[in-house]
Amino acid sequence: MRRIRQAPVMVPLSFAGEDWLLMRSGALFRPRQKCLLVSDLHLEKASYFASHGQMLPPYDSRETLARVADAIRETGARRVYCLGDSFHDDQALSRMEPYAAGMLASLTRSTDWVWIAGNHDADCNSSDLGTVVEEVEDAGVVLRHRALPGETRPELSGHFHPRLRVTVRDRRIRRACAVIAAGGNGPMRMILPSFGALTGGMDAGDPAIVEAMQPARTIDAALAAGGRLATFPLWRATA
Repeated sequence: MRRIRQAPVMVPLSFAGEDWLLMRSGALFRPRQKCLLVSDLHLEKASYFASHGQMLPPYDSRETLARVADAIRETGARRVYCLGDSFHDDQALSRMEPYAAGMLASLTRSTDWVWIAGNHDADCNSSDLGTVVEEVEDAGVVLRHRALPGETRPELSGHFHPRLRVTVRDRRIRRACAVIAAGGNGPMRMILPSFGALTGGMDAGDPAIVEAMQPARTIDAALAAGGRLATFPLWRATA
Protein backbone atom coordinates (compact mmCIF):
# COMPACT_ATOMS: atom_id res chain seq x y z
CA MET A 1 0.00 0.00 0.00
CA ARG A 2 1.35 3.42 -0.94
CA ARG A 3 1.70 5.75 2.00
CA ILE A 4 0.55 9.31 1.40
CA ARG A 5 3.01 11.81 2.79
CA GLN A 6 1.31 14.48 4.86
CA ALA A 7 2.56 18.08 4.71
CA PRO A 8 3.93 19.38 8.04
CA VAL A 9 1.42 21.20 10.20
CA MET A 10 3.92 24.03 10.70
CA VAL A 11 6.74 25.64 8.78
CA PRO A 12 9.76 27.67 9.95
CA LEU A 13 9.64 31.44 9.79
CA SER A 14 12.32 33.99 10.70
CA PHE A 15 10.96 36.98 12.61
CA ALA A 16 12.52 39.59 14.91
CA GLY A 17 15.87 37.82 14.82
CA GLU A 18 14.71 34.38 15.91
CA ASP A 19 13.07 31.24 14.57
CA TRP A 20 9.30 30.77 14.82
CA LEU A 21 6.84 28.24 13.40
CA LEU A 22 3.77 29.26 11.41
CA MET A 23 1.01 26.65 11.48
CA ARG A 24 -1.38 25.85 8.66
CA SER A 25 -4.20 26.75 11.04
CA GLY A 26 -2.90 30.33 11.32
CA ALA A 27 -1.42 29.96 14.81
CA LEU A 28 2.13 31.09 15.45
CA PHE A 29 4.51 29.22 17.78
CA ARG A 30 7.60 30.67 19.45
CA PRO A 31 9.81 27.71 20.39
CA ARG A 32 12.24 29.71 22.55
CA GLN A 33 9.41 30.83 24.84
CA LYS A 34 7.20 27.75 24.27
CA CYS A 35 4.27 30.04 23.61
CA LEU A 36 1.44 29.83 21.10
CA LEU A 37 -0.20 32.91 19.61
CA VAL A 38 -3.65 33.03 18.06
CA SER A 39 -5.80 35.99 17.10
CA ASP A 40 -9.44 36.88 16.56
CA LEU A 41 -11.17 33.72 17.83
CA HIS A 42 -14.54 35.54 17.87
CA LEU A 43 -16.04 32.91 20.18
CA GLU A 44 -19.86 32.82 20.17
CA LYS A 45 -20.20 34.71 16.92
CA ALA A 46 -22.96 32.32 15.81
CA SER A 47 -25.01 32.85 18.99
CA TYR A 48 -24.61 36.61 18.60
CA PHE A 49 -26.10 36.50 15.10
CA ALA A 50 -28.83 34.12 16.29
CA SER A 51 -29.83 36.62 18.96
CA HIS A 52 -30.29 39.15 16.14
CA GLY A 53 -32.43 36.85 14.00
CA GLN A 54 -29.80 35.31 11.73
CA MET A 55 -29.70 31.64 12.61
CA LEU A 56 -26.32 29.89 12.30
CA PRO A 57 -25.22 26.47 13.60
CA PRO A 58 -24.26 27.15 17.25
CA TYR A 59 -21.03 25.17 17.27
CA ASP A 60 -18.39 27.68 16.17
CA SER A 61 -16.89 27.95 19.66
CA ARG A 62 -16.47 24.17 19.89
CA GLU A 63 -14.71 24.06 16.53
CA THR A 64 -12.44 27.02 17.29
CA LEU A 65 -11.44 25.73 20.73
CA ALA A 66 -10.79 22.25 19.31
CA ARG A 67 -8.37 23.83 16.83
CA VAL A 68 -6.62 25.69 19.66
CA ALA A 69 -6.34 22.41 21.59
CA ASP A 70 -4.83 20.73 18.52
CA ALA A 71 -2.26 23.50 18.17
CA ILE A 72 -1.28 23.23 21.84
CA ARG A 73 -0.87 19.48 21.53
CA GLU A 74 1.14 19.72 18.30
CA THR A 75 3.55 22.34 19.69
CA GLY A 76 3.70 21.48 23.38
CA ALA A 77 3.01 25.14 24.19
CA ARG A 78 3.02 26.12 27.84
CA ARG A 79 1.62 29.62 27.34
CA VAL A 80 -1.12 30.88 25.03
CA TYR A 81 -1.56 34.49 23.94
CA CYS A 82 -4.90 35.45 22.38
CA LEU A 83 -4.33 38.70 20.49
CA GLY A 84 -7.75 40.27 20.96
CA ASP A 85 -11.32 39.81 19.74
CA SER A 86 -11.30 36.42 21.40
CA PHE A 87 -15.01 36.82 22.11
CA HIS A 88 -17.36 38.28 19.54
CA ASP A 89 -18.98 40.64 22.07
CA ASP A 90 -19.01 41.41 25.79
CA GLN A 91 -21.84 38.94 26.54
CA ALA A 92 -20.35 36.04 24.62
CA LEU A 93 -19.01 34.18 27.64
CA SER A 94 -22.43 34.19 29.33
CA ARG A 95 -24.04 32.69 26.16
CA MET A 96 -21.49 29.89 25.76
CA GLU A 97 -23.09 26.44 25.96
CA PRO A 98 -21.76 24.07 28.68
CA TYR A 99 -19.68 21.83 26.41
CA ALA A 100 -17.72 24.72 24.88
CA ALA A 101 -17.43 26.41 28.29
CA GLY A 102 -15.91 23.20 29.65
CA MET A 103 -13.43 23.08 26.78
CA LEU A 104 -12.38 26.67 27.47
CA ALA A 105 -12.01 26.06 31.20
CA SER A 106 -9.86 22.99 30.56
CA LEU A 107 -7.57 24.82 28.12
CA THR A 108 -7.05 27.80 30.40
CA ARG A 109 -6.29 25.53 33.37
CA SER A 110 -3.69 23.52 31.47
CA THR A 111 -1.66 26.49 30.17
CA ASP A 112 -0.58 29.96 31.20
CA TRP A 113 -3.33 31.81 29.31
CA VAL A 114 -3.17 35.53 28.47
CA TRP A 115 -6.06 37.45 26.91
CA ILE A 116 -5.20 40.69 25.10
CA ALA A 117 -8.20 42.99 24.85
CA GLY A 118 -9.60 43.75 21.40
CA ASN A 119 -12.21 46.14 20.06
CA HIS A 120 -14.96 43.49 20.25
CA ASP A 121 -14.16 42.20 23.73
CA ALA A 122 -12.47 45.15 25.46
CA ASP A 123 -14.83 44.86 28.46
CA CYS A 124 -15.22 41.09 28.51
CA ASN A 125 -14.48 39.73 31.98
CA SER A 126 -12.47 36.56 31.54
CA SER A 127 -10.11 37.08 34.48
CA ASP A 128 -11.11 33.76 36.06
CA LEU A 129 -9.93 32.04 32.87
CA GLY A 130 -6.48 33.59 32.68
CA THR A 131 -4.80 36.99 32.69
CA VAL A 132 -6.37 39.96 30.90
CA VAL A 133 -4.12 42.78 29.58
CA GLU A 134 -4.36 45.66 27.12
CA GLU A 135 -1.01 44.74 25.58
CA VAL A 136 2.23 43.14 26.75
CA GLU A 137 5.89 42.91 25.79
CA ASP A 138 7.30 39.37 25.93
CA ALA A 139 11.03 38.83 25.41
CA GLY A 140 11.39 41.91 23.23
CA VAL A 141 8.22 41.51 21.14
CA VAL A 142 5.16 43.72 21.69
CA LEU A 143 1.85 41.85 21.59
CA ARG A 144 -1.29 43.89 20.97
CA HIS A 145 -4.60 43.59 19.16
CA ARG A 146 -4.18 46.23 16.48
CA ALA A 147 -0.91 47.22 14.80
CA LEU A 148 0.25 50.66 15.89
CA PRO A 149 1.41 52.81 12.96
CA GLY A 150 4.87 54.15 13.65
CA GLU A 151 5.85 51.27 15.95
CA THR A 152 9.54 50.53 15.54
CA ARG A 153 9.81 47.63 18.02
CA PRO A 154 9.07 44.03 16.99
CA GLU A 155 5.28 43.68 17.10
CA LEU A 156 2.65 40.95 16.72
CA SER A 157 -1.01 41.85 16.29
CA GLY A 158 -4.31 40.75 14.75
CA HIS A 159 -7.55 42.68 14.11
CA PHE A 160 -7.54 42.86 10.29
CA HIS A 161 -8.21 39.17 9.43
CA PRO A 162 -5.87 39.31 6.38
CA ARG A 163 -6.63 37.00 3.47
CA LEU A 164 -4.61 36.44 0.32
CA ARG A 165 -6.26 36.35 -3.09
CA VAL A 166 -4.01 35.10 -5.90
CA THR A 167 -4.28 33.14 -9.14
CA VAL A 168 -1.83 30.26 -9.51
CA ARG A 169 -1.88 28.19 -12.72
CA ASP A 170 -5.35 29.51 -13.63
CA ARG A 171 -6.60 28.57 -10.20
CA ARG A 172 -7.94 31.20 -7.84
CA ILE A 173 -6.73 30.81 -4.27
CA ARG A 174 -8.19 32.60 -1.28
CA ARG A 175 -6.51 31.78 2.01
CA ALA A 176 -6.09 33.35 5.42
CA CYS A 177 -2.51 34.58 5.76
CA ALA A 178 -0.10 36.47 7.95
CA VAL A 179 1.18 39.88 6.86
CA ILE A 180 4.84 40.57 7.59
CA ALA A 181 6.57 43.97 7.40
CA ALA A 182 10.35 44.19 7.14
CA GLY A 183 12.66 47.11 7.72
CA GLY A 184 16.41 47.45 7.62
CA ASN A 185 16.89 44.64 10.14
CA GLY A 186 14.57 42.12 8.49
CA PRO A 187 11.01 41.02 9.39
CA MET A 188 9.94 42.98 12.47
CA ARG A 189 6.13 43.31 12.50
CA MET A 190 3.44 40.76 11.78
CA ILE A 191 -0.36 40.65 11.62
CA LEU A 192 -1.71 37.17 12.33
CA PRO A 193 -4.65 35.71 10.41
CA SER A 194 -7.95 35.26 12.21
CA PHE A 195 -8.24 31.88 13.91
CA GLY A 196 -11.99 31.68 14.55
CA ALA A 197 -14.22 29.22 12.70
CA LEU A 198 -16.66 31.92 11.52
CA THR A 199 -14.37 34.84 10.78
CA GLY A 200 -14.21 36.51 7.39
CA GLY A 201 -11.31 38.55 6.13
CA MET A 202 -9.83 41.65 4.51
CA ASP A 203 -7.62 41.61 1.44
CA ALA A 204 -4.04 41.36 2.71
CA GLY A 205 -2.93 44.25 0.49
CA ASP A 206 -5.70 46.60 1.58
CA PRO A 207 -4.47 50.18 2.14
CA ALA A 208 -5.61 50.03 5.77
CA ILE A 209 -3.21 47.13 6.43
CA VAL A 210 -0.36 48.76 4.51
CA GLU A 211 -0.82 51.99 6.46
CA ALA A 212 -0.95 50.16 9.81
CA MET A 213 2.38 48.45 9.09
CA GLN A 214 4.39 51.61 8.38
CA PRO A 215 7.26 52.32 8.56
CA ALA A 216 8.41 49.41 6.38
CA ARG A 217 10.56 48.66 3.37
CA THR A 218 8.58 45.61 2.30
CA ILE A 219 5.25 44.05 3.22
CA ASP A 220 4.50 40.43 2.31
CA ALA A 221 1.73 37.88 2.78
CA ALA A 222 2.90 34.58 4.27
CA LEU A 223 1.22 31.21 4.77
CA ALA A 224 2.09 27.57 5.23
CA ALA A 225 1.50 25.72 1.96
CA GLY A 226 2.78 22.38 0.75
CA GLY A 227 5.08 21.97 3.72
CA ARG A 228 6.90 25.26 3.18
CA LEU A 229 6.52 28.95 3.85
CA ALA A 230 4.97 30.64 0.82
CA THR A 231 5.36 34.40 0.57
CA PHE A 232 3.74 36.89 -1.79
CA PRO A 233 4.76 40.55 -2.16
CA LEU A 234 2.06 43.05 -1.21
CA TRP A 235 3.89 46.40 -1.05
CA ARG A 236 7.36 47.82 -1.65
CA ALA A 237 8.79 51.19 -0.64
CA THR A 238 9.52 53.39 -3.66
CA ALA A 239 12.53 55.16 -2.14
